[in-house]
Amino acid sequence: MVIIDLRQVMAAILTFSMFIMLGNMIKRDHIDPLFETVQPRASNNKFQVSKATDVRLVEESYGPWQEHYKPAKHCWKKPAIKGKDQSNCYIFFSLTQGPEFHASQVANVVEVARRVGTATLALPDIKGTKFGEKKSFGDVYDVNNFVTTLKGLVRVDKNPPIDLSNSSLPIVRIPESVSEDLIDSEIVPIFRVKRNLRIVTSFESSPRTKAKENNLASSYRCTAMFESLKLQVELQELVDSTVASLRSLSQKSKGRFVAVDLRAEMMQKKACQEADASSKRCYDGNEMAEFLTRIGFKEQVIVYLTQTGWQGDFLKEFRNAFPNTFTKDVIMPAYAKAKFLNSEIPEYERFIDFHICSQGDVFVPAVMGRFYASVVGQRVASGRTQVFVPAKKVGASNDSADDYLSLYLQKKNHDAHSCFC
Repeated sequence: MVIIDLRQVMAAILTFSMFIMLGNMIKRDHIDPLFETVQPRASNNKFQVSKATDVRLVEESYGPWQEHYKPAKHCWKKPAIKGKDQSNCYIFFSLTQGPEFHASQVANVVEVARRVGTATLALPDIKGTKFGEKKSFGDVYDVNNFVTTLKGLVRVDKNPPIDLSNSSLPIVRIPESVSEDLIDSEIVPIFRVKRNLRIVTSFESSPRTKAKENNLASSYRCTAMFESLKLQVELQELVDSTVASLRSLSQKSKGRFVAVDLRAEMMQKKACQEADASSKRCYDGNEMAEFLTRIGFKEQVIVYLTQTGWQGDFLKEFRNAFPNTFTKDVIMPAYAKAKFLNSEIPEYERFIDFHICSQGDVFVPAVMGRFYASVVGQRVASGRTQVFVPAKKVGASNDSADDYLSLYLQKKNHDAHSCFC
């Protein structure tokens, strides 16, 4: 016979009830942005205040959203390659400086390998921000996709000869978007003598904005830039799950969210601190909040911020204006934070930010630099053309969001427009 202690039963019921109440409190205060407590007041909103609960659903549209978008079509065809078989001569390179630079580096080296005619491309490594720090290509990108995508354009060797990898190879520095004339005049002669080279791409301070003609050369570049670099499976799943979480939090705005590239370290850079009013290129948290409000976004909108964590008062005004703002460390599961945020490789954060900003329904950069330009290229490919750039204008209170559409999209002068229609 089982003896039931009524006191234990009551204690269990009270404990269970307490957990339910705590869960509802957390959900209401930190997770569920679809409800808000309001004071009774006159309102034109389609959802009326409930007298019983004093809670109403917020309005369906929180800002100037693009209702529909569709991925752009390729303007290029993968060229059929005819020529000599590739030999045991190698071209080596490394991916450096972050995801916003990687696609251009791959495109440059593919163009060189194709032009010299017989070179095999060694699978690159990825250099970190600290001297001597590097990781393998497969730590970040899908190796098989890289090799398969470039098949027919250039041969890629996953495991180049160790003696060559560790040797002091001739280094050839080339500019961003290297031309065929430069390859023929400066690189081909060196390659014929040395047979193995290391290519380093030197970037200008500002990204290129002029689209190239849609010729054979750009068809190589388009394939390399927009198809060869896919995240490795675990990292891609993390990005996808984070985006899915943001969309689930914004059900009343049809799953849409704003991605804002705003980080504390950005504001500390010399270029931001020295910018004057006439050539302002960096905007702080208060200015970004004012801008989003001015172009029509409401306080209930879901915002993804590239900042990791909250540091002091840096984002206080922004969070006050848009309380439903989330950072990656809040949304990501614990196992992912331990591996990708708390690791000794800080670059993982930028890969996550880059791909979430590329997928957001709206993208707003606080700094007009390389990251912004590269994200725009990815968004051109996917048809997500809502990129709004902050600016201070006279009479701006009456401006619409379209007045601040990125010039890359207004003028269609981004390199990506030579690849996508």
